[in-house]
Amino acid sequence: EEKTIAKKYAYAIVMDMIDLLKSRCTMVEIDVPQDGEITVCGDVHGQYYDLLNIWEMNGVPSQTNPYLFNGDFVDRGSFSVEVILILFAWKLVYPNHMHLARGNHE
Repeated sequence: EEKTIAKKYAYAIVMDMIDLLKSRCTMVEIDVPQDGEITVCGDVHGQYYDLLNIWEMNGVPSQTNPYLFNGDFVDRGSFSVEVILILFAWKLVYPNHMHLARGNHE
């Protein structure tokens, strides 16, 4: 069932993400425990349903299931806004376990 997010909530996500990014260094090291793992995802390019499929296969981001998205979140696909908003939302929930590297489309 598809629903749209209200503009005020999308705006709040973006503004909170701006605040988070301003408070962090632009270069970070990601520590993965020796017995731990991290899911690394390549170009999503606005493919919202592919993103949902990744989470269906690997689980959603959490403290015990960290992710690194390696840029190119938007462009080409029909759902770039949806993709960036959901990635931002997960980053806000798990700022130390959801990592977003900027690509050439960001």
